[in-house]
Amino acid sequence: MSGTKYIGMDVHISSLVVAVMDERGKVVMESILETKAPAILAFIRSVPGSLHVTLEEGAYSTWLYDLLLPHVAKVVVCDPRKNALLKVGNKNDKVDARKLAELLRGGMLSPVYHARRTSLRTLQELARSYRALTKDTTRVMSRLKAVYRGWGIACGGQQVYAPRYREAWLKRLREAGVRRRAEQLYEQFDFLRALHRRVRRELLVESRKHPASEWLRLPSLGPLRVAQLIALMQTPHRFRSKRQLWAYSGLALETHSSAEYCFVAGRVQRSKKVLSLRGLNVNHNHDLKNIFKSAATAASVRSGPWRDFYASLLAKGMKPEMARLTLARKIAAITLALWKKGERFDATQLKPQAA
Repeated sequence: MSGTKYIGMDVHISSLVVAVMDERGKVVMESILETKAPAILAFIRSVPGSLHVTLEEGAYSTWLYDLLLPHVAKVVVCDPRKNALLKVGNKNDKVDARKLAELLRGGMLSPVYHARRTSLRTLQELARSYRALTKDTTRVMSRLKAVYRGWGIACGGQQVYAPRYREAWLKRLREAGVRRRAEQLYEQFDFLRALHRRVRRELLVESRKHPASEWLRLPSLGPLRVAQLIALMQTPHRFRSKRQLWAYSGLALETHSSAEYCFVAGRVQRSKKVLSLRGLNVNHNHDLKNIFKSAATAASVRSGPWRDFYASLLAKGMKPEMARLTLARKIAAITLALWKKGERFDATQLKPQAA
């Protein structure tokens, strides 16, 4: 029973279904475990050989990765959106666990990056809190304006949120129930805004503990964007090249082609057919894309090296939206290079060619 074992785990809230497959593809063990650390570790210790484990990315993936990594040879957290085999034929927990083990054995899984970097855990959690509070605050602001607009009161701009003008705005709401609802929304807004500011300060303080916070201070990448970059990317060495970072950030172009080669006089030649562009890649980290695109948008209107680069693209006849995308790719590529080298940005070294 020695040798390499491939273990597929189908994880749920209260139960975890496990299938163990040997090197020949035979299922040698199956079990249903409680989703608790003692039960999982007891099962892992009972399986002989070198263990390779896989599970799908989800709510429990980070916890299970940290739990299993010291006890097995390899842990692969895979992208469930790319496991097409799980969608074919019958589907239940045991079948899914077997298919995951089979895909792991064949090396056909798309891994999701995970690493035990405890030094970044606090920064990551603060960044998540900051993004969640930003969304919650924006949602309350939208609801507040919707109350006024629902009663025919125009409320453009930011004045409606200012404490000094609130009494005047509330008086315009004639219905007592509607006015009470607006008051409650103001209470929510004040609480969220205060908490948002506190978490922002904590995030910036925590980010300064990491050397990359100094290396990544590019024009249009301020302390807040840099803090979120470090939390999201964790390490630059997970990306072999800038093209991998572009794909992860949703800045890569998807191309489709077929019948690329033909024979002419007995020799293989590449077809001259034009590649079909399908836009930017869909599967990506939306928060990271927002950072690079917002940085490019801000840089395109501010004086500095990025503004000059953006203007040169427009002068060549490129459309503004494509120029901003190219600028975002340029910022991402330079960010990756500086982080890997541990160097600061030097505008005099900026090359004029497009990313």
